[in-house]
Amino acid sequence: MKIKAAVTHSQEKDFTIEEVELSEPKANEVLVKIVATGVCHTDAVARDGGMTPYPVVLGHEGAGIVEKTGDGVKILQPGDHVVLSFAHCGHCENCLTGHPTVCTDFNTLNFGGRMEDQTHRLQKEGNDLSTFFGQSSFGTYAVANERNIVKVDKDVDLALLGPLGCGIQTGSGTVLNRLRPEFGTAIVICGAGSVGLSAIMAAKITGCKHIIAVDLHDSRLDIARELGATHVINGRDGKVVEQIKEITNGGAHYGVETTGVPSVVHQGLQALRPLGALAVVGATPEVNIHVHEEIMAEGKTMVGVVEGDSVPQVFIPKLLEYYKEGLFPFDKLVEFYEFHDINQAFEDSKSGKAIKPILKISS
Repeated sequence: MKIKAAVTHSQEKDFTIEEVELSEPKANEVLVKIVATGVCHTDAVARDGGMTPYPVVLGHEGAGIVEKTGDGVKILQPGDHVVLSFAHCGHCENCLTGHPTVCTDFNTLNFGGRMEDQTHRLQKEGNDLSTFFGQSSFGTYAVANERNIVKVDKDVDLALLGPLGCGIQTGSGTVLNRLRPEFGTAIVICGAGSVGLSAIMAAKITGCKHIIAVDLHDSRLDIARELGATHVINGRDGKVVEQIKEITNGGAHYGVETTGVPSVVHQGLQALRPLGALAVVGATPEVNIHVHEEIMAEGKTMVGVVEGDSVPQVFIPKLLEYYKEGLFPFDKLVEFYEFHDINQAFEDSKSGKAIKPILKISS
């Protein structure tokens, strides 16, 4: 079928909306009419850094309505409202023990450009286009495996929900699924973008006594405080570690590092008290760490977390229940853009003007 999609032809090039061909769903796959899709930093990294073969249709925070199902699909049916999340094999040890975010085939399935059967679903004038995250939601329709599709209630605005499939799931899941802070403890969140702010909302749900947000933009720190941060620190003020230790009487028990900036990774580690744990979720380059002084000597832990260590079919419905109860107001992060304004949405995300842009694809 013919669809409209935002195609990336080469590194660091703007998106161009073009007519492309989308194949029918195969066994265990689902055709979804995309209503809206989030703009994530990972899409920008893929566009500019070549993590997926070009040309490619990016997008991995899709939300839409099931249009058609392939053979073998058991859970979903036409008309269902769904959120699309990451691809995973479903049968490796990590998938089978509840950790599909570290599926042994995660990189191949999400960044390799092909579907699980090693074929393509998208073409342009007879030439293959790469798929991203097993979905490529920067299009009017997408085909995805049933495993990475989550059925959601129809009583919530579907256009809001795409970011639950990645960015918002990453921040909140890192706190709720991996760190699991104890009631009354202290947590520091480095970076108050959509991932960090989601972590702040999750920390409030757990009952952390001190929730400290660190960012360079006062506007984002204002939102952090509105969403649950008990203290905010502008990183430009200096002495960030000292301020955190004063607030917490010795250091935070937990930290979430979302920026990917090496100096901030060091800050996050140094701001912990002995036995503290830092979760790194941002795409981070090489960092030189003095293991004895920054980790081992005080029994600290530094762990990488992908997609919030979530099982999307279980975790995303829980987030929606928190949202309905007024405990997880992620809609305050969102700004909507029309599909044809996709390049502006990416610019506004990069500049910090928009925290979580969402592209409205179709009604």
